Amino acid sequence: MADQVSLRDGTPGWVWPLLPTDRETLVREFETLSPESRRRRFLQPVLHLSDAMLTHLVDEVDGVDHVALVLMAEVGDDLVPAGVARCVRYPEHPDAADIAVTVKDDWQGRGVATALLDVLMRHRPAGVTHLLTEVMADNPASLAMLRRLGPVRTYDTAMGILDVEVDLVPTGVQLTPLDETTHEVVHRPERRRFRSRDLVCPWLRPGPSEDLDGPAD
Repeated sequence: MADQVSLRDGTPGWVWPLLPTDRETLVREFETLSPESRRRRFLQPVLHLSDAMLTHLVDEVDGVDHVALVLMAEVGDDLVPAGVARCVRYPEHPDAADIAVTVKDDWQGRGVATALLDVLMRHRPAGVTHLLTEVMADNPASLAMLRRLGPVRTYDTAMGILDVEVDLVPTGVQLTPLDETTHEVVHRPERRRFRSRDLVCPWLRPGPSEDLDGPAD
């Protein structure tokens, strides 16, 4: 599967699945991200991708419940990585999924995230009708990006992070008013365990064996 896209400035590109052979490339490209881009992606500072992170980010991508896509932009005669996006189904809630997008610093503001999300939503896990994710409260660009996917509810965690729910519905479907219904996951007492980038970054969940200061968990 490969989808041709056009960025906001007319730059052509291709979106295709993240492959097991992309492991080293992902490591290399992550190292080029600015500290702020890393913070917005993981909601806290992350210096390096550990083996545990790479196992989830690459090895556990199955194209069914965990879909990850890469956008390669055409620059002259070359294709260069510009961004990656993923959608991961919640095992206990098959209609809901987490989502994350990373765009390289020099490609931000050029429509990479929009192009990636358009393709990702068309290839998201079957049956997913809601996105449940987290966004930094000081990241209005990500909220605006999510609002283009469907009606949005936000919940302030009082930690500088917003829980965000997006309804993904076909055009013309009548929605229940947003202030009258929310997905059950958001209101469960154990919602805290879905935080810290939820399923797209499970290594960031609080736990006695977790070590966020070093390169390995």
